[in-house]
Amino acid sequence: MIRDELNRFCAALPHATHLVQWGNADVYKVGGKVFAVIGMADTGATVTFKTTRLAFEVLSDSPGLRPAPYMASRGLKWIQHYDKPGLPDDSLRDHIRASYDMAIEALTRKKRAELGL
Repeated sequence: MIRDELNRFCAALPHATHLVQWGNADVYKVGGKVFAVIGMADTGATVTFKTTRLAFEVLSDSPGLRPAPYMASRGLKWIQHYDKPGLPDDSLRDHIRASYDMAIEALTRKKRAELGL
């Protein structure tokens, strides 16, 4: 997926908000919780997303994927898709959606209710 496609996908998720920070990165949040970061420091279609512990272990050693710099070094289970072959588009969308769902789960009940989630 190219950066524009990644941005369109993330922006289409319900209640997703977008801001640009960290060296021109597109940062997507739901309820104030980050679920995807696209294009860190002008790296194009690089995308970083949160994973489960199991997915982190499996994906960490896959070609084109790595533990996300900075985030993973602090014990967070985030993966960066940075090069080919990486994940097929459908699988990448599934992982971003799972990251979005984990961000929603981390919200308070009150915040989820405010958003209608």
